[in-house]
Parts: sequence; structure tokens; C-alpha cells
Amino acid sequence: MSFIARKLAAACIIALSSAVPVLAQDLELTLTAPAGAGGGWDAAARSLQETMMKTGAAKSVQVVNVPGAGGTVGLAQFAQGARGAKDQMLVGGITMVGAIITNKSPVTLADVTPIARLTGDPLVVVVPKNSPHQTLADLTAAIKADVAGTIWAGGSAGGADHILSALITKAAGGDPSKVNYVAYSGGGEALAAMLGGQVTAGISGYGEWQGQIESGDLRALAISYPEPIEGIAAQPLKAQGVDVELVNWRGVFAGPDIADADKQALATAVETAVKSPEWAEILKARGWSDYYAPADEFAAFIDSENARVHETLKAIGLAE
Repeated sequence: MSFIARKLAAACIIALSSAVPVLAQDLELTLTAPAGAGGGWDAAARSLQETMMKTGAAKSVQVVNVPGAGGTVGLAQFAQGARGAKDQMLVGGITMVGAIITNKSPVTLADVTPIARLTGDPLVVVVPKNSPHQTLADLTAAIKADVAGTIWAGGSAGGADHILSALITKAAGGDPSKVNYVAYSGGGEALAAMLGGQVTAGISGYGEWQGQIESGDLRALAISYPEPIEGIAAQPLKAQGVDVELVNWRGVFAGPDIADADKQALATAVETAVKSPEWAEILKARGWSDYYAPADEFAAFIDSENARVHETLKAIGLAE
């Protein structure tokens, strides 16, 4: 090979290598779940961890739990510690949007970088197996008769679970500002309250309580999706005469000030994972819907979701 040919070949190799931001096998990722173990964000984080490892989308993935204040504690810590980081992501969702508004958090989703929307998790309304409320109609009648006496269990204050409990209360003819809602930092704690008979009803992602529903320990009265979901016996609230629907979405974010090439590398790694058969199996097993949206579409969705959730919280007395 001539000298010129060798130089051209070397130049081509350099150009090709510079076009690849980060190789998947080199990505050592830390994924923050801004809640305790056993909840929806933790499940989403560990499901993504498992899939990224199995598919080779990342060399390693470590999940770190940072619970508190509807995810806003973890968000604030992440926004500060992950600035410009190419190897860190945070799981967030509609509950975080609500908690930011309710808690008047100085750090918002505008302070981090949307990477991808992942799942739409149907929320489920459940009662303990020995509850006198056999149907959704029984529960709404109890709410109308005594709002404060109907004790709800769910995730953090101002989150998706709380919003849904207030919307159901309003639809049942009760005052949503008087909802007796007990917030738990993780799905495991809320489940214990349900199984212990300490509350009237509970709200969570269907996948979090699917095992207890199938075993009969919990009775599912309704789901928050507008349409029935294959494999889930509980029918939508709307189909049962309660004019309420809510999609509990989850997505992932990078830190602020991340370089474009590093953002693209993370987006590519996530897309590789969520387009895989392994991810499809997880969605089916957990009862989640594929709600994937890439970074730009996800960013636009966040803007609209902020406005929608704020109006909802304001209408039910949880925001100014």
C-alpha cells in the first residue's frame, strides 16, 4: 500500500471512530431511582438496568435509591451531582411533576435533560380482600357519604396516586380538598398498610400489586386507563361510570449541561434496550404499556404535562 493510501485509510478510521460517541460496552451507568425500594420508580430503574445489561446496551448499570418528597429530593441531588455527566440518569414521571408543584420545589424537570419516555403504567384502585366494598360503586358510595372517613394509601403527596384519589372523590360527588390520603415513600410500605387493613383503599401502578391481586389478597376495583387492557380483569373507571382517566408514565433524564454527543449516546443505549425482546417481556410481565418517546418528543411532552398537572392540582385544591 502506498504512503498516500495508508494516510487515507488512517483518516477514514479516525473519521469513523469519531462518529461513534460512546461504545455500549464502555458505558458504566448509574441510574437514580428517586424513591425507596419496592415502588414504581425502583421497578422501572431495575427493569431498565436488567435489560441494558442483557442486551449489551451498557457495560454495567448501578441503581441508587434516593427517597423523599415525591422524588424531589432525588431530583435535586441528581441535578447538582450529575451536571455534565455522561454516565448518570434519573427515573422520573408524572408523580414527580405533581410533587414539584405541590412542594414548590426550587429544582424542576427544566433543570435536567429528557432522554426518553419509557412506559405508561395503569394505576389500579384496590381494597383489601376482606373489605366490605365489593365494587367501585360501593367505594364511591362510601366516599360520597364520608370523604374524610375513606382512607387512601398511595405514593407521595401530590403524585399520580394522590391526584387519582382526589379525581375519583370529585367524580363521586365528594370534596377533593378533604381527601384523607396517607402518603408512603415506597410501594412496599403502602402494600403493608393495605394488607394490614389500615386503610380503606389504595392506588398504585398495577404491576406493583399484580401479585397480591392475582393471589386474592387485594381486590382490584378499577384501572385508570381510558380503555381495557388485555390481561387485566379490572375495568377502566370510565367504563364503570366514573369519568376519570390518568396515565402514570415514567421516563429517564440525564443531568444538566450534558454534551450533545453524550446525550445521544445515552439516548441510543436506552433505545437499544427498550426496542429489545427482553424489554417486551418485562412490559408484559409487569403489566406496563410501551409508551416510548425519544428525547425531543419527550421534552415537548414534559412541557404539556407540567401545564396539565398544574391545572389538575389547582382544580382539586393541591396547588395555587
